[in-house]
Amino acid sequence: MILAADSEVTMSEEEFRLIRDLLHDHCGLYFDLDIKYLLEKRLGKRLLEHQMASFREYYNHLKYGKGREQELSAIMDLLTTNETYFFRESFQLKAFTDEILPEIFAAKEEKGERELRIWSAGCSTGEEAYTIAMLLLETGSFAGWRVEIIATDISNRVLNRARKAVYGKTSFRATESRYIKRHFLEQEGFFRLDDEVKRMVTICHLNLFDENRVELLGKMDVIFCRNVIIYFDLPAKKKVVEIFYKSLREGGFLLLGHAESLLNNSTPFTLRHLKNDMVYQKNRSDAHSGGSS
Repeated sequence: MILAADSEVTMSEEEFRLIRDLLHDHCGLYFDLDIKYLLEKRLGKRLLEHQMASFREYYNHLKYGKGREQELSAIMDLLTTNETYFFRESFQLKAFTDEILPEIFAAKEEKGERELRIWSAGCSTGEEAYTIAMLLLETGSFAGWRVEIIATDISNRVLNRARKAVYGKTSFRATESRYIKRHFLEQEGFFRLDDEVKRMVTICHLNLFDENRVELLGKMDVIFCRNVIIYFDLPAKKKVVEIFYKSLREGGFLLLGHAESLLNNSTPFTLRHLKNDMVYQKNRSDAHSGGSS
């Protein structure tokens, strides 16, 4: 996450705390006092946009204004920087394809179910969700199933890029050439994703703190939320993890980024020690657990 910009309006410590706490309540992001000046510089753009003379006036707009939701969305675009690429964290993806998917497949086949639902929470510009789609196509195990991959983010800016699905070379730093040849068309130095993969992913705007809208997504078998909650404080992490737990079907899996952990958080998840990685699982009566978080 990077903050920077330029503004002539000064933000007092009281104004900083008011805006910081409002943003924290809105989406879980937390800013320490030592980056007040960066928040001041970045949000100064919005004061100029609205012709406001102070951050107190801007805070009142965020709190009570008619266009507060649109403004909060604009702030998320300003305050979040999402750096990602295809096939990120290969060990975790190997655990997903070689261990998690076969376990889910076997459990559903036993019940006569043929539906797989995966949520990429905090999908950024779409590389993670499209990676999941390519991996599912490669396995071939779920042909004929109803497969849904839901990709969500709080920033409309990155979602627009995800919908276009056109990427530069830096997005492929961990991608084997065979995936590029099969699923992308090179055009003037950029790579356009093919429709076969794009059709598998539904992209939508979502604030992870909006429990009512999260509930509308329905139950998931797997949730990817990588390098998102690293920006949350403990109370915000706890809230989002509880939301994820409710969103998963019994036996469902939560995959976090390697820099993230639930060890400092009281959680109902079981920590599974798989061959390729460690993941979190929602308990079920027949779940095989490898330890507890």
